[in-house]
Amino acid sequence: MKKILLFSLLSIFIIQANAIEDPVRYVSPRMGTQSNRDLSTGNLYPATARPWGMNCWTPQMNDMGNGWTYCYGGLYPNGKFEQKIRGFKQTHQPSPWMNDYGQFSIMPVTGKKVFNERERASWFSHKAETSTPYYYSTYLADYDIVAEMAPTDRACSFRFTYPETDKAYLVIDAFDKGSYIKVIPEENKIIGYSTKNTGGVPDNFKNYFIIQFEKPFVDAEIYVNGTSVSGREKQDNHVGAIISFKTGYKEKVNIKVASSFISFEQAQLNLKELKNNSIEKIAEEGKTAWNKELGKIEVKGDDIHQYETFYTCLYRSLLFPRKFFEIDKQGNIVHYSPYNGQVLLGYMFTDTGFWDTFRCLFPLLNLLYPEVNAQIQEGLINTYKESNFFPEWASPGHRPCMVGNNSASVLADALLQGIKVQDTKALWEGLVYTANHVHPTVSSTGRIGYEYYNKLGYVPCDVNIKESAARTLEYAYDDWCIYQVGRALNRPKKEIEVYAKRSQNYKNLFRKDYNLMCGRKQNGDFNDPFSPFKWGGDFTEGNALHYTWSVFHDPQGLVDLMGGKEKFNQMMDTVFALPPIFDDSYYGSTIHEIREMQIMNMGNYAHGNQPIQHMIYLYNYSGQPWKAQYLLRQVMDKLYSPTPDGYCGDEDNGQTSAWYIFSALGFYPVCPGSGQYVIGSPLFQEAILHLDNGNKIVINTQSNNSANVYVDEIKVDNQSYGKNYFEIDKLKKGTVIDFRMSDKPNKQRGTNASDFPYSFSK
Repeated sequence: MKKILLFSLLSIFIIQANAIEDPVRYVSPRMGTQSNRDLSTGNLYPATARPWGMNCWTPQMNDMGNGWTYCYGGLYPNGKFEQKIRGFKQTHQPSPWMNDYGQFSIMPVTGKKVFNERERASWFSHKAETSTPYYYSTYLADYDIVAEMAPTDRACSFRFTYPETDKAYLVIDAFDKGSYIKVIPEENKIIGYSTKNTGGVPDNFKNYFIIQFEKPFVDAEIYVNGTSVSGREKQDNHVGAIISFKTGYKEKVNIKVASSFISFEQAQLNLKELKNNSIEKIAEEGKTAWNKELGKIEVKGDDIHQYETFYTCLYRSLLFPRKFFEIDKQGNIVHYSPYNGQVLLGYMFTDTGFWDTFRCLFPLLNLLYPEVNAQIQEGLINTYKESNFFPEWASPGHRPCMVGNNSASVLADALLQGIKVQDTKALWEGLVYTANHVHPTVSSTGRIGYEYYNKLGYVPCDVNIKESAARTLEYAYDDWCIYQVGRALNRPKKEIEVYAKRSQNYKNLFRKDYNLMCGRKQNGDFNDPFSPFKWGGDFTEGNALHYTWSVFHDPQGLVDLMGGKEKFNQMMDTVFALPPIFDDSYYGSTIHEIREMQIMNMGNYAHGNQPIQHMIYLYNYSGQPWKAQYLLRQVMDKLYSPTPDGYCGDEDNGQTSAWYIFSALGFYPVCPGSGQYVIGSPLFQEAILHLDNGNKIVINTQSNNSANVYVDEIKVDNQSYGKNYFEIDKLKKGTVIDFRMSDKPNKQRGTNASDFPYSFSK
């Protein structure tokens, strides 16, 4: 027993000693990969990449074109269980629902030439698999091959350890929907391109790639639509190649791959990222890059699973939006525009949906990675200049997905957090234009229904515009964001007051007889029959119980509509007290977001989707912050884990991960643009945030454990602090926050109106 206790104490010491120095060791890229269409536990693949890298690499288990490219629990093609890898794929997929673009794969095989992806697939075991953010390896059992890869931003080093054979091959698959391959044997090189995509690209879109072999190949055979053909260069629907070698016992074959959205010449330039470095050197550089970014936050505690969950969530928060720019031979930042097809100067980032990520992913970047977000903001200005709109869902160009005009939030919060853009004139013009127009071909970009919204104060539910109530609520918050930008840019009062007025349009959907938001017809009538449990319809992937709280900028206004704090708190309590009742008639079946709410045993609270993720923090606006503290710890403890089923729904480009990061630190940006974080319940005994300005935010938490979830006292710089929020500007100057926790709620602290966070009504 003494030995067991000593080992446990030693383990805790090791965790505390090493977490700061090497946080990447706690990252589990396979967290959230045990997912499918019917039940998401993240809907993720194990992404091997650099932070914000232009390309990710992943083992491919599923058919090309299937968004669920890697499924931890295996697949059932044709009803037969398989745990097989078909290739190692360069991917740009932000979500299985958005799918991929410009993807291609390589796959080592032995014995016979097999191009068909199902026939070439090899069994593998997770026990013989190493998955880190910077390096991946696995054993392909059917071929006795160890496969390894380590990427840079735009290139990747591969090493395949073959058995002794004169029938060693490498399959290059440029995928269908338009591809090209050229074999250059005198240079031991293959070049090609993939045009495969699921939308959001101009007609001239190509992902150009170069595959450089260290070992001379014996032969190269091109395949067109699955059939071997003669020649050294082919373009068709589906083109690939099989490269032949002779290999000795455990011979290591090194291959370098790079790509470009601009040209073959640029891909060759991007290949230089690998230099002449070994795969070990590339992996070590990748590890250093990840530790640099993950190390912006140091946490200390005594639970290794919390470490693993925290740093895996931080890793997921730093993958998207990805770089979509390259560096030309003169050293200029250039990008292929996914909006007009031209090659232009300047930054560009892509693969994110603002409906998800405006909530806390971008506030996290503003706090800890402002230099990167400054580049992202410049890329957004470029998007407006190249397409006349700010994006709402980009992958790589405008995509028809989700609702809202939440680019306004992303741009506003960055500007108000001190992140400057060079062209503020374009910033303002783009905000106003995007808010008062709709994209001619992608109706989710801009504001569909803006004419009704501007005239009536809401988008009606009977004018063939789906999810009208969700749009109205988000437009109102976005108008508040535009108003705040206008003030910061000293725009004329007359010009910006219209947005202040429209920010109150949320009130037009409030239905007093239910104390909930409801769709409204063009004639002013509410949409009957009304059910608070009906998903979809007037709302987006949620119901009235979820969307009523989407008044980020004015919770006090919502409190007033409901008749005061007591009724407001009762309504929030009800969300958790109700069983997981739902009405899925709008969809015609139970969508995975509904199922994820149903099975989590938290009533009608649906943390697996974004609309309600801020809601628990609203108890801080209504005098019962201890309820938020309890429920937040419930969510962190129950709904997140560093396992293949580690999320409770779609992770969505870092948003659900960033929620955990903020919540584990003890605060959250309920209203991006307000300059405040709302206080929750910190998870760790200590956290240190290293800011780019050289200052530190130190968070100490006394008496913190799984039972002591309530905040008994807070001190800021050794001064007693009674408010339910922190001012971000003050935190950035460097500060020490001391939490004292308890197993009993402190019902005196944070109960006065003067303690409540920002509301526009105040």
